[in-house]
Amino acid sequence: MLPVLSFLETRVLGVLVEKERTVPDTYPLSLNALTLGCNQKNNRNPVSQATEAEVQAAVDALRPLALVIESSGSRVMRYTHNLGRVLRVPEPAVALLAALMLRGPQTPGELRVATERLHRFADPGAVEAALRGLAERTVGGPLVVQLPRVPGARESRWAHLLSGPVKAADHESPAAAVPATSTGAVGMAAEVASLQDDVSELQREIAELRAIVERLARDRSAPQ
Repeated sequence: MLPVLSFLETRVLGVLVEKERTVPDTYPLSLNALTLGCNQKNNRNPVSQATEAEVQAAVDALRPLALVIESSGSRVMRYTHNLGRVLRVPEPAVALLAALMLRGPQTPGELRVATERLHRFADPGAVEAALRGLAERTVGGPLVVQLPRVPGARESRWAHLLSGPVKAADHESPAAAVPATSTGAVGMAAEVASLQDDVSELQREIAELRAIVERLARDRSAPQ
């Protein structure tokens, strides 16, 4: 059974899986390329600002676990992942784990999009089936967990367990987060006031439109 991995260690693994599929010509990755991949702005949540020294430390921690393999066939050391073989999971599962490590908790629909370049799933149902397989593993324990559904959300999100147990509150998406003042009597009053403002604005716009229509009607009926 693997020890609990740090955030940066999982980020390193996710980057190696991603770049193996998306930029095979530059894979295995140098330390510099790996650091740039860890810190890139797109397709990362959260965005990190790790130094090369920190990424090297993460690589050094993953090597004894055989999750990362070092090769020295060129002037600089290069690194590859060994995630599927160590965890004994198939390619679709590796793609899902990489997406979760790079982007945080996601729904099956979001994961299908996120893994498009890593592994093509037929539909969200195929993604969910693969996630269920990772969650119900008996040998080695589960690798993912389904989080409680956020109020108003259509699907539940999933998270990886390589960094230990997950608290849903720690990964609540900003869009789904409910402001503290939106609950209870105070929140109700605020919502009512907001609705009243909207109604007033609509009434004002209707009055303006009515005045315009009446003016146009007078202009058309006036003698030329």
